[in-house]
Amino acid sequence: MIPRLAAVLALFLFISLDFCSCQSYVLDDKVGLGRVFDGIGGLSGGGATSRLLVNYAEPYRSQILDYLFKPNFGASLHILKVEIGGDAQTTDGTEPSHMHYENDENYFRGYEWWLMREAKKRNPNITLIGLPWAFPGWVGHGKNWPYDFPDITASYVVTWILGAKQYHNLDIDYVGIWNERKFDSKYIKLLRYTLDKSGLERVRIIASDNLWEPITLFVLLDQELSKAVDVIGAHYPGTITVMEALKTQKKLWSSEDYSTFNDEEGGGCWARILNQNYVNGRMTSTISWNLVASYYEKLPFGRDGLMTAEEPWSGNYVVESPIWITAHTTQFTQPGWTYLQTVGHLAQGGSYVALTDGKGNLTVVIETMTHDHSVCIRPPLPAYNVTSQNATFQLKGSFASIKALQVWRSKFDFKTKKPSFFEKLTPLKLLDGSFTLSLAEDEVYTLTTITTGQKGRHPDPPPSARFPRIYKDDFNVPNPPFTEAPDFADQTGVFEYYINLTDTGPHVFTLRQVLTQRPVTWATDADQTISVIGDYQWENLTVTCDVFMESVKTGGVFLAARVDKGGQSVRSATGVFFWVFADGTYKVTNDLAGQTVLAEGQSGTRAYGWHTLTLTVKGQYASGTLNGYPLWKNAVVLTPKNGWAAIGTHSFELAQFDNFAVEAE
Repeated sequence: MIPRLAAVLALFLFISLDFCSCQSYVLDDKVGLGRVFDGIGGLSGGGATSRLLVNYAEPYRSQILDYLFKPNFGASLHILKVEIGGDAQTTDGTEPSHMHYENDENYFRGYEWWLMREAKKRNPNITLIGLPWAFPGWVGHGKNWPYDFPDITASYVVTWILGAKQYHNLDIDYVGIWNERKFDSKYIKLLRYTLDKSGLERVRIIASDNLWEPITLFVLLDQELSKAVDVIGAHYPGTITVMEALKTQKKLWSSEDYSTFNDEEGGGCWARILNQNYVNGRMTSTISWNLVASYYEKLPFGRDGLMTAEEPWSGNYVVESPIWITAHTTQFTQPGWTYLQTVGHLAQGGSYVALTDGKGNLTVVIETMTHDHSVCIRPPLPAYNVTSQNATFQLKGSFASIKALQVWRSKFDFKTKKPSFFEKLTPLKLLDGSFTLSLAEDEVYTLTTITTGQKGRHPDPPPSARFPRIYKDDFNVPNPPFTEAPDFADQTGVFEYYINLTDTGPHVFTLRQVLTQRPVTWATDADQTISVIGDYQWENLTVTCDVFMESVKTGGVFLAARVDKGGQSVRSATGVFFWVFADGTYKVTNDLAGQTVLAEGQSGTRAYGWHTLTLTVKGQYASGTLNGYPLWKNAVVLTPKNGWAAIGTHSFELAQFDNFAVEAE
């Protein structure tokens, strides 16, 4: 009986110890502090990721902006990073440059100026960053490289920063330098010199806004370069830095990260990297690409934003889980707070960070995201385990006297599919500066002395709806609020509202493709210009548009249906393309490149005259009319089965479009 009793007692003791056991973690500022926190941000651009946002009607547009930028409401972002438009395809579309040509300056093109103003309106302290992904063609002097003439490139970037202040009263805080091919230290130094010479000493430089190497080695070896660079930024670092980056003693940022479909697994990715970018890599800022998924979902990386706003025609938008995961950090910290040295990984998986304002306030963020529920799009995520656990936190140093902490929790709950995000719980009473949490898998907790947190809420937006089957735009907008026509998404080239002062007839207000030179770009811009619009599921439809070529003999324009690709895949787009040319010919092709010809012949079309094109596609057949008369019919179209409508030009050339209309079945 004694051995049996001993066995029972041993089992009871084991169970008791297991039930009561919990790992202990110390949060102490007396052992010293860590790095200064620089904030959490979102990225608009790289490219055209906020394109549809501007077309939302009020109040829905302002509601979306509130969820992104309004303090103590939603994501409450600390940073807004925008693309300095370069007229080129930079992932999901093109954004217009402030200088299409060397003698051209216009600081009202595009929508990034507007977005920065709206962000500042909601949070005057928000940090603003500009980064050029591409450049207008003249910057490269005929080459697809912007740094052979670094003085020209530096001047171009600085004019954008000066224009932001002069025309929009926006102070740009940082400017990034990015390229995929090679590192150019000469340009960085020249940019610093040009900024200083222009009275912009306060503007700081992020380099190389791409990879940790080779910038870190160059900074360590080149004192002049080290003085020019304020932040070393990496894209998609996988929460890891390199030893050389730490040796530079520079600020380290994940200056572009996330890029993951914004379902709950995407929210888990965001929760994990927001903590572990600091725990593993000592990165003090993480910026999401992208800010808001406000582009056609069938473009590359659809819904890879903190929230989704891709239906301006319906007013519908979705506040996705990454908004509330962001709030766990942003609503309870500010740039200038400092991480504690006592941060790290939990014993049974997950991580914790702690930050202070140095005035007695403390914020602790804990995440227990499991591997399969927090995979980001890149880089690959090594295997690891997370299990439920009890964790005791002991507050020491200046935090020892804290008596209570506010508690906010998000539970992903992948099993029941009934998650709860950013839920305020009962404040936690501390006993002798200590508290214990029972942490389940796939949770995020914030414990904080800050009492101003709030889960903001606007009335539900209208229900989702498909793009209107019948759509018309005569572009008759004398004073357009934006240079782009609603819902058109430029994929190569730039299409802008235009006032045709030489036309005394019905075509005074038009849409014009304005580029005559291929931009300097890293992406695969098409050789043709193209702007898409509509419902990707459209199969049978009629598209009509008036067209006006401005290049004698060499000019060409098209109208298209069932366009199946855009973004960085636009070169390989297929569909039904109805072309007319200034030499008096026409062609029907199955691809944007014009290689697969379905029909061709004489059209009598010429430059500097208006022509009306109509394209009808139904089932496997397509037909076209010119100025109301049949020009070709019954061209056989086997693929693709569906896609957007589009307009465009044969090359980088001036051309105008008017009275666009679609009628889809």
